[in-house]
Amino acid sequence: TEVTEKLEEVVMIWIKQIRQVLVEGEQMRREADDIGPSAELEHWKTRMSSFNSLLDEIKSSRVKKIISILQAARSKTLKQWKELDGNVTIAANEAKDNVRYLYTLDKFFGPLAKASPVTMMEHVPSLLNTVCMIYCTSPYYNTSERMTSLLLKITNQMINTCKTYLCEG
Repeated sequence: TEVTEKLEEVVMIWIKQIRQVLVEGEQMRREADDIGPSAELEHWKTRMSSFNSLLDEIKSSRVKKIISILQAARSKTLKQWKELDGNVTIAANEAKDNVRYLYTLDKFFGPLAKASPVTMMEHVPSLLNTVCMIYCTSPYYNTSERMTSLLLKITNQMINTCKTYLCEG
């Protein structure tokens, strides 16, 4: 029982740390007012990397051994652990899915940032069709908050491109 108590303490520390990571991921992001859409892709790539690393750690043999010992001891901490494990898996899947969908927009980010306003406008219909496709098919990215954030960043990039064009011209 002494070993079980020590292992439960370790697992409770992990639970606290993992909850912190999950909470931080759900908090509103502070971003510059003129940030472009490539920042959205970078955010989700970073998040995907973090959660994949966390999943790798959770699935490591060291952690599995501790969990199996606690299962044999019928520890009460396992209920919280399993719930958190599921939440990490969901967050990792969400990040991976969002990166996959946002990569479909990546080809538009260059023309959006470097083209003249006239050339940029040639890409807008395809860009918006792709955004619509993401909204209609993504299981995670189809919320009004996510779409608003993405469209705001696309608009910011268009405005910045036009400002640069006007200042250079």
